[in-house]
Amino acid sequence: MSSRMAPRKKEAGTKKANPEVSLRKHLVALLRGGEAHIQFADALTDFPADKRGAFADGLPHTGWQLLEHARIAQWDILEFSRNAKHVSPDFPEGYWPKTPLPPGDAAWSRSVKAFQRDLQEMIALLTNPLADLCAPFPWGDGQTLLREALVLADHNAYHLGQLVDLRRALKIWPQS
Repeated sequence: MSSRMAPRKKEAGTKKANPEVSLRKHLVALLRGGEAHIQFADALTDFPADKRGAFADGLPHTGWQLLEHARIAQWDILEFSRNAKHVSPDFPEGYWPKTPLPPGDAAWSRSVKAFQRDLQEMIALLTNPLADLCAPFPWGDGQTLLREALVLADHNAYHLGQLVDLRRALKIWPQS
């Protein structure tokens, strides 16, 4: 058996790892990104203003549409996870911007900041030791904080990949 496969011996005096603390730590890393792929912010950094509303051949969305969609969906997941009175936008139209172009540079900047703020707020929910990751929300139909965190990570990763593909197709990705 290789040393990678050999069971680790517990050293005298060491504590057993707390699985819930470990899970919360892994969820935070998953949401932040940077382990299996770049972070969401990396795909937005230095995105040229004149390309934010540009379509690329064969791809269905602009950078603005992808950013705003990710922001709105993340906000919805966050609010659902912490507010019993939250009302989600209409699907699908409420989850996408009305135009392929941002209204201006300020709108792009506000969206980027709101995305980052809401991500940090979701992370704060997950790292609160009083928040039960596995208890169903009383206002949902079986959803838990753990499920919402995983859905958010999955959704963000999907659209992050689309942003990178778009930037490559527009020839504005640093590694193009």
